Amino acid sequence: MFSLNHRVALVTGAGRGIGRAIAEALAQAGARVAVTARTTRELDDVVAGIHQAGGHAVELAADLSQPDVPYQVAKQVASQLGPIDILVNNAGIGSSSNPKPVIDFDDDFWELSLTLNLTAPYKLSKAVLPAMIERKRGRIINVASINGKLPSLHGAAYSASKHGLLGLTKTLALETASQGVTVNAICPGPVHTLMNDKRLEYDAQRKGTTVADIEKSLTPIGGRLEPIDIAPLAVYLASDEARAVTGQSWNIDGGICMAG
Repeated sequence: MFSLNHRVALVTGAGRGIGRAIAEALAQAGARVAVTARTTRELDDVVAGIHQAGGHAVELAADLSQPDVPYQVAKQVASQLGPIDILVNNAGIGSSSNPKPVIDFDDDFWELSLTLNLTAPYKLSKAVLPAMIERKRGRIINVASINGKLPSLHGAAYSASKHGLLGLTKTLALETASQGVTVNAICPGPVHTLMNDKRLEYDAQRKGTTVADIEKSLTPIGGRLEPIDIAPLAVYLASDEARAVTGQSWNIDGGICMAG
């Protein structure tokens, strides 16, 4: 396993699903991990599990959709654990929360989606980069989606925000490549999470079929992925061994997107 000893990591949206799996994997690799989400109960459970496994974690309940909160979170983590070495931008909102065709799309939901999925990662990255550049060491990992490369029916805000996140990833990578900082994105396919459950329920109702029938045909390998399938790549990208890997968008999607 790649060692992350003496590293400080911040994982957003870490209360469940992909964020939780990544936080636990980073802690297992030796990082001191700060986890944030809106639900304190979920964070309590994550931190307790990491402590029980012998790791170190702290929690910060926060709503990253509020304008100054991303900056406040980064500042609080640095004050508690030290400068942030690894930032995992995972928090976000999916199309399943309010799916509609563009002609009927809800403008407020559009704004919320871009705020959480794109603006919050931008602000958090902006907050942690000065210290990373000063130390000539840092890792930013953006959890995007294959819908950052492929369209999402009735999910314009989600797809647009994830396409934007990939653009932000490449620009940040270009700007920091010579300064010891790497910036990469992970693009999961359909993962067995609460957010994806809701999307499958919507698609099943729209198509007049069952969730089970949709699920088994989602990927070439069959079915959905699990959150733990995403975590090992995050650990690698956070490690010293990945120092030459930057500006990349890595698909973990069971073979859905094979064109890059």
